[in-house]
Amino acid sequence: MNSINAKIIRQIFTLLLIVLMGVLIFREMIPYLSGVLGAITLYVLLKGIMGKLINRGWNPNLAAALLMLLSFISILLPIAGAVLMLGNKIGKAAQNSEKVVQVVKNKLEGWEQSLGYNITDQIDASSISNGITKSITNILGGTFSTFIAISIMYFLLFYMLTNRKQLRETLIDYIPISKDNVKTLGKEVHAMVRSNAIGIPLVALAQGFVALIGFLIFGVESPFFWAVVVTIGSMIPFVGNFLGTIPVFILAISNGDTFQAWGVLLYGIVVVGVTDNLIRLYVLKRLDNVHPLITLIGVIIGIPLFGFIGLVFGPLLISLFLLVVRIYKKEYGKAHNRL
Repeated sequence: MNSINAKIIRQIFTLLLIVLMGVLIFREMIPYLSGVLGAITLYVLLKGIMGKLINRGWNPNLAAALLMLLSFISILLPIAGAVLMLGNKIGKAAQNSEKVVQVVKNKLEGWEQSLGYNITDQIDASSISNGITKSITNILGGTFSTFIAISIMYFLLFYMLTNRKQLRETLIDYIPISKDNVKTLGKEVHAMVRSNAIGIPLVALAQGFVALIGFLIFGVESPFFWAVVVTIGSMIPFVGNFLGTIPVFILAISNGDTFQAWGVLLYGIVVVGVTDNLIRLYVLKRLDNVHPLITLIGVIIGIPLFGFIGLVFGPLLISLFLLVVRIYKKEYGKAHNRL
């Protein structure tokens, strides 16, 4: 009877130990994975500026600290402000959401009499209100986890910016793929990060600004709040500005302001919709295009994992997964074909 080589047994044991510890570490890191993705995102965006500052004689630690401070002021503070505003406004709206649903239900009852079809019996205003409130609370919650994730993000970012050469050498040593594919990985990650972290939010901000103009024209109450809602909706394929314009339309109809309701709806469909297509065409010419399905699946996965910022990090995670699959196919597919 042939015995198994002791070296193979040791190798299998070591691999199992690596997998076990990796699973344990990854499972505990899932709530803070957004910090890791955030560090990668900011590093890709800032490494070029970091290199220029060092070439001009800046101390690496001072340059990294300056870039981190600027990123905090220009990125995190606006996001925190938007989350706080959404939390306050939505908290008040949730208190009255049952009344709004009831108004919509009453409107539908009037239409039922004309159509001869009953649908309002299936609408429970209380359960819909509770569901909306719970969903929004989950998205905007997790303050402590967010704080830890941001701390991890900036700790990693500082190391990545101040040890760029060591980081590159470490990746080459530990990632089990060829150097050519490591370079390919770096280039594609750079392109994906630019597209996900710059392209998607930039288009969304532009669409939110255009929607804000419409809300101001038609005298919508809390126009800046609804503009932020449109901005968020613009990051979600097949939802777009309707995340903001449809609720405004419903509220205006329920208040009896027919002109405002139809004006906002038509403005959202025609003006904001056309502007969105033009802006996307202009921006995506300069950045890699992201398939809508990647964005949609990324948002569905990203929001439960990361909360609010999952709108950006969700698509990025899906893109990274697909990239790793392509690298695997390129690295081992040809060797398999040769066998």
